[in-house]
Amino acid sequence: MPYTVNPIQIKNTPSFWQLYRPIEKAMIGMTPLIALGNRPLQMTFEDQLKALIFFHLEEHSSAQHLLQVLNEDNFARQFIAPEEGIKKSSFSEAINNRGLEQLTHIYQNLQADAVGRLPEQHNELGELIGIDGSLIDACLSMQWADYRKGAKKAKVHLGFDLNRSIPRKIFLTDGKAAERPFVSLILSPGQTGVLDRGYQSHDLFDQWQEDNKHFVCRIKAGTNKTRIKDNSINPGSNVFYDAIVYWATLESIRATNP
Repeated sequence: MPYTVNPIQIKNTPSFWQLYRPIEKAMIGMTPLIALGNRPLQMTFEDQLKALIFFHLEEHSSAQHLLQVLNEDNFARQFIAPEEGIKKSSFSEAINNRGLEQLTHIYQNLQADAVGRLPEQHNELGELIGIDGSLIDACLSMQWADYRKGAKKAKVHLGFDLNRSIPRKIFLTDGKAAERPFVSLILSPGQTGVLDRGYQSHDLFDQWQEDNKHFVCRIKAGTNKTRIKDNSINPGSNVFYDAIVYWATLESIRATNP
């Protein structure tokens, strides 16, 4: 049976359109999502993206709850759900197995646009990029994460633009992936990475400096330091100690001086 949506209903859902309209521009130049088999797509990438936005805005409790709303709510049926509706099996396939390339394209375009609009802070410190990695829970559908029951097998590596308070670059790997190599991928020449002690690596420190990639990194308590020169400290400064040192771990000192 045909149905219509009251214009007032559209006006009462500004949040959805405020989020989706910038994405329409970000999709320009995106590789189209096509069916890999003979069966046409039951849910286009645009349908998939609208459903994800709607899911988070409405705070649905589950995919089943979302599908119920897509079937029963007038606004959702006309503007969110595919024209022919969507079955649970087709929805699960769309969400779990496709669209990563297209989502990456949109993220990169939105991020670049946001960086140009957001005010920059702490200009005197240069471009500061906070870098960290974090384990995330995996599920059975995340085959690339080598899922095992009771184990966290996925990891996100994030570069966060501290000047503008926005993510800069994101990489997803399985849970065993090392975090240190991603500094070179996240940082651009001239930027300064802000790192915790887990990123301490003498060889990588040398490489980053050769690549004109700066860093501020906490060092481990067992690191051996030889003071070469003390630098003066301005009264009232947040810096309580400044020195030029030669430093290395005890193991590396023993290796170079047996």
